[in-house]
Amino acid sequence: MRTLPLLLICVLLGVASGPHAEPVVVVNARSGIERLSQDEVINIFLGRYRKLPNGAQAIPIDQPETSALRAEFYRRLVNKELNEINAYWSRLIFSGKTSPPRSASSVSEVITLLGSHAGSIAYIERSQVDPRFRIVLEFQR
Repeated sequence: MRTLPLLLICVLLGVASGPHAEPVVVVNARSGIERLSQDEVINIFLGRYRKLPNGAQAIPIDQPETSALRAEFYRRLVNKELNEINAYWSRLIFSGKTSPPRSASSVSEVITLLGSHAGSIAYIERSQVDPRFRIVLEFQR
């Protein structure tokens, strides 16, 4: 019985220890893009088309495969779990129709890639946004 109060405290502390990942979709500030609709972001990240509204080539970048932010992004973007997204890409890759976003190996690689290519588009934590990037899509809570 003594473990129940301890378990309850741990659960409460875990809930109170910090907010869930809050992804925002960003582009390189040099891209000239001010806003994107959720449908436009879906089309870019799901490989339906890879052009930005200004005609420039879109370079979508995914967070590392095990990232909680990646899972939260796809949940908010298309209401799908990562296993569903991975299955979607497996089918498309097999058919040869398109390729998935570039998967970065770390958050710092995402930031570096975003800063180095004007057509880059990615999702990062709101707290990581700096003047090199422009938020083009924010998700409703």
